[in-house]
Amino acid sequence: MGAEVLKLRKRRGLVVTVGLLTVGASVLVWGILILLHALNAAKHGPAGGVTNLGHSLWVLGTLGSVAAILVGGTAGAGDLGANVFRELAVTGRSRIALYTARIPGGLAFLLTFVAVAYGIAAIASVTFAGFLAPPSAGLLVRGGLWALLATSFWFLVALGFSSLVGSRTTPVAILLPFHLAVSQILVSLAFLGAAREAVPIAGLDRLLPHAMAGSAGSTNGSLEISIAAAALVLVAWAFASAVLGAWRVTTRDA
Repeated sequence: MGAEVLKLRKRRGLVVTVGLLTVGASVLVWGILILLHALNAAKHGPAGGVTNLGHSLWVLGTLGSVAAILVGGTAGAGDLGANVFRELAVTGRSRIALYTARIPGGLAFLLTFVAVAYGIAAIASVTFAGFLAPPSAGLLVRGGLWALLATSFWFLVALGFSSLVGSRTTPVAILLPFHLAVSQILVSLAFLGAAREAVPIAGLDRLLPHAMAGSAGSTNGSLEISIAAAALVLVAWAFASAVLGAWRVTTRDA
């Protein structure tokens, strides 16, 4: 795992990009909210509170998922891109072990940034709540778990996809539009009926803490999807991606 983390940390561009999409975005959002309140408190309410935490969670969920796709794509096909897959394969180490080591390593790298970003949001939402009711400890925990879940999910999908196709750029080029635009459109098409529940964002939105669902940009209010079904959808996508990626790694010519 340590070696996989080190591989990602050595990619300075990736480190900067992921940092900006997570920690940088959180600092920017809360900096703007605090500044607006300080400049015109009569027009702009306190920067903290549940609603603003929900807005911040939406930003982190969106941009953090973009970061997750970038990290997953890099972790899945980085060895091929660096032309070291052959050297790793001929050492005799199990290819499955080589593949599975990328999961904890990539998550350790990614979720460190996500945890710091959400920590900033959680502290600010309480500190700057003013006359608004601050989020409860339970709500803060559930919001943090959701941020970790959303980013972990997209990392796993991107990791499997990039391992399958042997490319970092192809999964990014496909998954980013699918996540940011196509999924939103599919969920909004009422004539698709229950089939919309198979779209990942439907499951992720269903698992959002209820108190923050509206302010966090939930798009599936018209879907009657259960928590169990939402979890099953996410597990199915992640598992299928992981299996396909593992299969390709074990069958790829060294």
